[in-house]
Amino acid sequence: MCGIAGYFALTPRPLPGREVLERMVDAVRHRGPDDSGIYLDERAGLGHRRLSIIDLAGGRQPLPSGDRALWVTFNGEIFNYVELRDALLGRGRPFRTRSDTETILHAYAEHGLSGTALLNGDFAYALWDRRRGRLLLARDRMGVRPLYYAVRDGVLVFASEVKSLLRYPGLRAELDPLALDQCFTFWAPLAPRTAFKDILELPPGHQLVAEGGRITLRPYWQLRFPPRDERVGAAEAELADEVETLLDDATRIRLRADVPVGSYLSGGFDSSATTMLARRHNGERLRTFSLEFESPELNEAPWQRAMVEALGTEHSALHCRRADIAAHFPDVIRHTERPIVRSAPAALYLLARRVREHGFKVVLTGEGADEVFGGYDIFKEDKVRRFWARRPDSRWRPLLLRGLYPYLGSLQAQPARYLEAFFRTGLERRDDPLFSHLPRFALARRIGQLYSPALRAALDGYDPLEELRASLPAEFASWHPLSRAQYLEARYLLPGYILSSQGDRVAMAHAVEGRFPFLDHRVVELGARLPPRLKLKGLREKHLLRLALGRHLPAAIVERPKQPYRAPDAESFAGPDAPEYVRELLSAPAIARAGYFEPRAVAHLVSKCARPPAAVSTGDNMAFMAVLSTQLLHSQFVSPLI
Repeated sequence: MCGIAGYFALTPRPLPGREVLERMVDAVRHRGPDDSGIYLDERAGLGHRRLSIIDLAGGRQPLPSGDRALWVTFNGEIFNYVELRDALLGRGRPFRTRSDTETILHAYAEHGLSGTALLNGDFAYALWDRRRGRLLLARDRMGVRPLYYAVRDGVLVFASEVKSLLRYPGLRAELDPLALDQCFTFWAPLAPRTAFKDILELPPGHQLVAEGGRITLRPYWQLRFPPRDERVGAAEAELADEVETLLDDATRIRLRADVPVGSYLSGGFDSSATTMLARRHNGERLRTFSLEFESPELNEAPWQRAMVEALGTEHSALHCRRADIAAHFPDVIRHTERPIVRSAPAALYLLARRVREHGFKVVLTGEGADEVFGGYDIFKEDKVRRFWARRPDSRWRPLLLRGLYPYLGSLQAQPARYLEAFFRTGLERRDDPLFSHLPRFALARRIGQLYSPALRAALDGYDPLEELRASLPAEFASWHPLSRAQYLEARYLLPGYILSSQGDRVAMAHAVEGRFPFLDHRVVELGARLPPRLKLKGLREKHLLRLALGRHLPAAIVERPKQPYRAPDAESFAGPDAPEYVRELLSAPAIARAGYFEPRAVAHLVSKCARPPAAVSTGDNMAFMAVLSTQLLHSQFVSPLI
């Protein structure tokens, strides 16, 4: 895992000198503290910061081909590099290192642009083909690793993080109003848009080819589901065995490293299953890491201890306090490079720091299981709402919704009338492709009530929901409702928030690489093919996954109700003990100077969030985090507010 940066003259022209590339690379030093390297010629500059994990001695980058006609700078891991290397050796390709990086060069040399599809991994890379005058940028299928780019005066500039791009002459940070509205609807901008004007993100599963003065974006992989009426002939038990076999192999190849590999263990089913599979292949006592919280509602320590005892791991738990979240939140926003509506990334930022303090560079995690195998409550919510929509006047059908969120005390305390009004959002629009997510989007969009007149004017009737609808695949309507909901989660929220703000950005802030067996593209493709009835059986989430892996886990973990990872939000920042930076950034003058929100509305929100946590609604929590993170982002990247 590493950080990359560079630039390419779209047509021949003078390029900035080496010192510019050095500054860009230095901006992502945290991603690769072990080594650095630069390649520069008359058309292209490639820079690299290295986190040494595979072939510690021979994997320096940028790496050239033997004839030095191809150069690559690479962030990530190619997990099938052993098998791919053997196949390429069989075709006469000469290898000079043991690194996974070299397989990228040979796959391209042998197969051209289609070589990217041979890679099973989490990656973002830039490959410079000197003979063709072609620069290729590529990003992994699920969007685990980030890659940003911009064009300035005929030069394509790229990097792992936006902060590197801002070191290039003439590139400046300005927040994009449309991106803010997307963040406050979908929790993240819709790629290729980013939080910053004129800075773009390469979408997951895409290549960018710069050649002959032109830039072309092309997908090399797309998530697709079968038509809703398509039948799968295999029996349930047979499919469960196939799931276990494939996940076992996905985990095995993700343990490939020349450094120790640990595992996150939250106490939920997904991380427990991942840790169990890792334990099968780990020759030594596996090291596990987890978070504990002050609030009993958020704390999962009892289940973590149960799994530690069952698997015999060497465990380290970090007790995360509300004050810790508040103290480190500015650092988190500096790394996420976008507004966020939850504090959860801050706790994971602290956990990654603990992992690094224990000498680990690599951890396995359970992300992706819910998206791939149908685990989120929103999938059950969609099923109940569709059932309710057939009898919209029913009094008892909406009552089924209350049982879906037992871990949300604030929701459980709401009267039936409030719950019915919330979940009724869009109920009459069963044919809307976004039906499953309309209540969630409506809740997040309440943040818009805080917008300043200037931000409202900049949006000028813009509707992010319409943009999302327009981006959906042509065959989307033919899919089963569960498949549609899964697509929305896996294609947008997963790369935009979970793998970014909660994943790569906070882990790599401490040079820790997360690996995700559930997001092996073979697993994702198998999950897409599975019959929806085997993923969500009645209202039992991840039915087939539980059948496949639950037989190897304690019954208490397998049958435990779903509890998504959460951390204390506004309560970490509100009240008399709030850090000084919070009071300053949320003051009326600071809000007015930034210009995104209305000062009096923010003051009212801050007052509401000073109440006891149980009295603060989910919507107000999200709004508070949105305002604070936006103010921090503006202050750190655009213009100081304090």
